[in-house]
Amino acid sequence: MNLINPLHLHNWRGDLFGGLTAAIVALPLALAFGVASGAGALAGLYGSIIVGFLAALFGGTPAQVSGPTGPMTVVTTTIIATLVARHPDTGLAMAFTVVMLGGVLQIAFGLLRLGQYITLLPYTVISGFMSGIGVIIILLQLPPLLGYSGAGGVVTTLQQLPNYLRQPNPVAVGLGALTLLIVFTVPRKLNRILPAPLLALVAVTLLSVLVFQDAAIARIGNIDTPKGIPTLRMPTFNLQELADMLRYGLMLGVLGAIDSLLTSLVADNISHTQHDSDKELIGQGIGNLFAGLFGGLPGAGATMRTLVNVQAGGKTPLSGVIHALALLLILLWAGPLTAPIPHAVLAGILLKVGIDILDWGFIKRAPKLSLKGTGLMYLVLFLTVFVDLITAVLVGAFIANILTIKRLTDVQNDSIQVITDSNSGKTLKVAEQEILAQATGNILLLQLGGPMSFGAAKSISRRMSLVQHYQVLVLDLSEVPTLGVTAALAIESIVQDAFAHQRHVWIVATSKQVKQRLENLDLHKIFARPQTPNHSPGMIAPQLHQTENRLYALQSALRLIQPEALA
Repeated sequence: MNLINPLHLHNWRGDLFGGLTAAIVALPLALAFGVASGAGALAGLYGSIIVGFLAALFGGTPAQVSGPTGPMTVVTTTIIATLVARHPDTGLAMAFTVVMLGGVLQIAFGLLRLGQYITLLPYTVISGFMSGIGVIIILLQLPPLLGYSGAGGVVTTLQQLPNYLRQPNPVAVGLGALTLLIVFTVPRKLNRILPAPLLALVAVTLLSVLVFQDAAIARIGNIDTPKGIPTLRMPTFNLQELADMLRYGLMLGVLGAIDSLLTSLVADNISHTQHDSDKELIGQGIGNLFAGLFGGLPGAGATMRTLVNVQAGGKTPLSGVIHALALLLILLWAGPLTAPIPHAVLAGILLKVGIDILDWGFIKRAPKLSLKGTGLMYLVLFLTVFVDLITAVLVGAFIANILTIKRLTDVQNDSIQVITDSNSGKTLKVAEQEILAQATGNILLLQLGGPMSFGAAKSISRRMSLVQHYQVLVLDLSEVPTLGVTAALAIESIVQDAFAHQRHVWIVATSKQVKQRLENLDLHKIFARPQTPNHSPGMIAPQLHQTENRLYALQSALRLIQPEALA
């Protein structure tokens, strides 16, 4: 794995236009996310620049553009609000330490090669928590849209919302509504040339300055443009908050990983490339580590900016680097121009982001596809909004896996057949049916099919308990590609029971994995034990045989109970 991506110039023109276009799209979002988080507009710009630059330089998705995103900002807002409320003096420094922790965890995920597993979540869970994030963004932006400062969390916002609605600031509402009108109605062709969020930001801010200069509305205010390298924010810990800081760091790390790798999949589809999941996690982790060190918001792969980059011609990591450098130039030279931007305008832009994050397509179709899936999606959405993202994902993944295991178990159970006569063996060959007919119920054929997991173990034992009278057991595992540990132990119990009742056992297995699992069970040791004294005199001692041919096993079984039958 090459640590640093080489910056080739073979697509410099496309990368230049892609990077500049992505920067234009990123600017209003960076400002809006920064203000919404409580860390300030400058933190949003720092996050866009640092994460965008380092993730492009070290990441594993060539055309991806990274920076603060809606999901990451939602979590960061909660972290900042919680820690600052508890520790007014050091809370913000602790929040940026959490950002560093999230970056370190992402680097660890990449080094441990966990990238291929992180996105193995059911779509219902992904849809639920993404839509939940959209709901959170919408709710948290209602106060600034109505002319008030943010109330904190979702619950507090909902409690205060009736008061805000009774006495809204008409100027703020008007500016926010105009912003929404622009971002929703700008023609697609114009949007490609001048992104709607930037057009709304510039046009509505100019209107607020020219017409409502003296209105009592909240604005960004002066940004202290850095004269050099931003001040380092050294890690700040508090032993009393350590558990919560680690939990928040894990939340940022996991969410950023999921957000980035999902965007990487989108980038692969539109740019016809193949990303490296583990390298992408390392790149995102490095970006977030340094973003926390310099007081920037954490980021992830940003779908909108990545799409714009590719559509404008960006194909290599150079486009992501150019996007970050363009934002740096804007920060250094045009920082004072952001001071008059009203919070209501940024709220309007973020409301559009929140509405776009809602998974409308799946929400509309989910009830037709699966009622259980729909219920799971809304449960994850509810937990995301009112509890936290990690709990939502863990609970959603757990329930989804339980439902999946139940469905697989039902399929496995349907493939289990207990056959004692020719009439019940519909899938058997004619010769095999004849053998069972001759055996007159003294041969029991237990037929399994498909992957046998722990879910099938109980059904195997239950089916076997229904048949008591037979002399030879033929376990047919020829259609079983894999055998789980629990299912293998269930088979061992069946063999032990057959041995206890002086019955012969034939096992038919063709899969290498199944043969190895049976060999590891050492089933032959069961039959090597001393015989019990209560077996019938003259009865042949029970034997265990293994073959790859079911017909041969049945013929041998019939020969054991009726030596003259196949003479």
